Amino acid sequence: MASTISSLIATAASHTTSVKPISTAASGPRAAHQAGILEGSNPSKYDSKNPIIIFIIQAGIIIIFCRVLHFPLSKIRQPRVIAEIIGGILLGPSVFGRIPGFTDAIFPPASIPTLSLAANLGLVLFLFLVGLEVDMRLLVSNWRIALSVGAAGMALPFALGCAIAYGLYHEFREESGLVPISFGTYMLFVGVAMAITAFPVLCRILTELKLLQDRVGVVVLSAGVGNDVIGWILLALCVALVNAGSGITALYVLLTCIAYILLLVYAIRPLFLWTLRKSGSIQNGPTQSMVGLTILMILASAFFTGIIGVHPIFGAFLIGLICPHDGGFAIKLTEKIEDLVTVFFLPLYFALSGLSTNIGLLDTGITWAYVVGVIAVAFVGKFVGGTIAARMCKMVWRESFTVGVMMSCKGLVELIVLNIGLQAKILSQRTFTIFVVMALVTTFATTPLTSALYPPWYRTKLAAWRRGDIDWDGNNLGQDRASMDTHTIPAEKQHASEVRRLLVYLRLESLPSLFAFVSLLAEDRPGGSSSRVHPRRTIAKADDRSQGKDGAIQEGPLQVHGLRMLELTDRLSSVMKDSEIGDVSTKDPVVNSFHSFGQLKNLAISGDVEIVPEGSYADVLSRSAVEQGSDMVLLPWSEDGSLSETDNTTIEQSKQHIFEDGPQSQFMAYFLAKSPCQTAVFINNGFGSQTKREPRGLARLEKKVSLGTTHGLPSVAVIDRHHHVFFPFYGGPDDRAALRFVLRLARSPSVTATILFVNMLDPWLKRGSSPEPTPNDPSDPSSLTTTSTDITEAQITFFEQEKAFWLQTQDALPADLATRVLFDTVLTENPLQDTLARAQSEMATSAAIHSAGDLIVLGRGSGSVGGFRAEMLGLLKQARKMKYLGSQCLGEVAQMFIGMEVEASLLVVRAGHGHGHGGGGEGERGKEYV
Repeated sequence: MASTISSLIATAASHTTSVKPISTAASGPRAAHQAGILEGSNPSKYDSKNPIIIFIIQAGIIIIFCRVLHFPLSKIRQPRVIAEIIGGILLGPSVFGRIPGFTDAIFPPASIPTLSLAANLGLVLFLFLVGLEVDMRLLVSNWRIALSVGAAGMALPFALGCAIAYGLYHEFREESGLVPISFGTYMLFVGVAMAITAFPVLCRILTELKLLQDRVGVVVLSAGVGNDVIGWILLALCVALVNAGSGITALYVLLTCIAYILLLVYAIRPLFLWTLRKSGSIQNGPTQSMVGLTILMILASAFFTGIIGVHPIFGAFLIGLICPHDGGFAIKLTEKIEDLVTVFFLPLYFALSGLSTNIGLLDTGITWAYVVGVIAVAFVGKFVGGTIAARMCKMVWRESFTVGVMMSCKGLVELIVLNIGLQAKILSQRTFTIFVVMALVTTFATTPLTSALYPPWYRTKLAAWRRGDIDWDGNNLGQDRASMDTHTIPAEKQHASEVRRLLVYLRLESLPSLFAFVSLLAEDRPGGSSSRVHPRRTIAKADDRSQGKDGAIQEGPLQVHGLRMLELTDRLSSVMKDSEIGDVSTKDPVVNSFHSFGQLKNLAISGDVEIVPEGSYADVLSRSAVEQGSDMVLLPWSEDGSLSETDNTTIEQSKQHIFEDGPQSQFMAYFLAKSPCQTAVFINNGFGSQTKREPRGLARLEKKVSLGTTHGLPSVAVIDRHHHVFFPFYGGPDDRAALRFVLRLARSPSVTATILFVNMLDPWLKRGSSPEPTPNDPSDPSSLTTTSTDITEAQITFFEQEKAFWLQTQDALPADLATRVLFDTVLTENPLQDTLARAQSEMATSAAIHSAGDLIVLGRGSGSVGGFRAEMLGLLKQARKMKYLGSQCLGEVAQMFIGMEVEASLLVVRAGHGHGHGGGGEGERGKEYV
């Protein structure tokens, strides 16, 4: 019994001993440490259970590195893909990979599958965007030249690629890591790699060089569309041949692909279009549900092409091809997706590609010989094929050379093809590196070669030659356009500065004031509101419609061309808008509103949209002025202080912000310095539009936050539609141009004008000296003071000539303007102060009778001969308005009026070349005073 009890005790003790460790384990921590670096863990160490940390580090390094590289490369007009290719190579084993421990710490082999997954998902979405960018309408409308250039641009490089493939196959085929494939499959892949053209990069280069609407751009894009589609089909065939176990399997894969394409075109696409129309997505842009449906279609199509033995990117590309371009749907859908793809996913793909590129493997003479050979074959094949085909289509030699150069662009698409070859084990790492170098060189050379072969001056000359204006040597063949327009009007009635063609820079927020201003130039035209007669009763008088009562032919109508400029960005949607510029121009609401305004006012109006980089706004505007033969360019000053049009037009901006030195003032200064004709800068302050109210507190409406409570209230009709114009005449070429334009405005029955001659000469002669600004501190622009200097004979001659011009203009005033235009003179030694006081008095008198907006007209060069800077700075400093010095591009007098916040709109006029700035004539007398 005792033994039994002792055995039981021993058994219990053993159980207690065995349970104790379990209890101890249970009392320990139940999960991994979560405090991270606070508990001493290394975030850069790869953890398969938490791969997001190392992925964030990798993505951050890749994105920052590519962005930093793009900054200097963008200065030489290289596309972003160049920076991403170079960035991927630098992060790979070629450069940074040689740093001990770099690859193991940042790109450990265990983390590559996660990086590859994200990169390939981005690649699928990008190939969808590529397909979306391909507009098949362009190929259909230019199929003849697209077929010839595209076929020649693919056939010759494909043949040369097959030739060099023989050497590559036998030289590098024995390297490790390659699957055994036949020479025919290898030859097909190399031929495709040589023949393909990077359509997305090509679009970007054409857009940046402003060639999309040029004949060269249309030919290259048309051929590029066909080249792109055929290239992807051949690549799909090549991948199918590699993945298939036998020839019959490859045939089945090919037939399945054809059946799937037919299904997409004839079944899926009509159903998709019906769904889009029912949801209103084509008319109003894709809804969130339609974006979700499109993403599901992309993934499903990629899944299907992947499981049948073709790469998933082909399925995504096909979905992009079947998406409609009607109503701008493709552009709006691209805007929803593109930023995440191009900013985040694509750099990951290029970094992944760079990790497989090792420049160090190019370590033998024969390898470098093949590098040179591959580059030569890729460039020469494309260049020669494209050039010959373009020349056979009756393009001139320079155009043909440019087509050949642009068709040789490889870029992003080539990298995708090469990576597919590397993943399919068609290419070894060494041959992959050879082709990457070729893609980098050919893409890098495209922009500089195109700029050299087809510069803007040559395009302008070629366009004039095709119109018949000049012969090939540049000699003028056409008659002067002004003489053709006015051959029935006596020459003495044609004034050199008469505004008959007006170019208006259209901005959304400036439309109401622009409409009111341009309408003043149309109100003097007779016959605009005459009563209509039944058509059958006007046949006998058809010949008399263009003649007045005395049989004289009436003056031709004012021709107004509106130009709206939208900023060209790095986004694909921006490039697509430029490539579909015809659709954009016809559907743009600002241009259409301008057309409607012209019809209401019986004006000859045309409109256009240009999508250009912000830095090219002034150049495009100047070129348009030359092409339109404009007599004046009307530039509205941005009412929100920005150069690019944004969606924050309802946000109240301070005047200090609007006139600060920035892109807006730099654009104005640059254009005013190079404008080929007269220019008027319009600064709106309630001209012809609803008076600005004081800002109210925030009020939440049904859908969004509004910045006022007067949104739904009707504006009070303006009974008195008259405008009062005040113009101080100081002298100089700009003031002369401004004086003529004031009299042009005064022809409108609703305009009254005060023209004030500011006579400084007589007070100077009486005192015996003239003011001269002198800086006390060169580093402080506000430290200028005025000293007295002797009056020179040149100054006396200049002011006497300006006074004589003013008197002649006053004497020649037509009788019908005498009751509405007042000429007056002020003798003053303080011209700005007295002018300001007179302007404030005139504006107050006009405001008392509730006018529709008053206008102060100034010459930009006013004050340059009178030494006004010291007085202007003194007035601004006294009124504590020095913050408005950013408007100095408009001249000292305009700067003073802006700073003193006079309650009127401003119009600053600058004479064109030959009228005082950079030309002869009147400007020669004023040069020594400027």
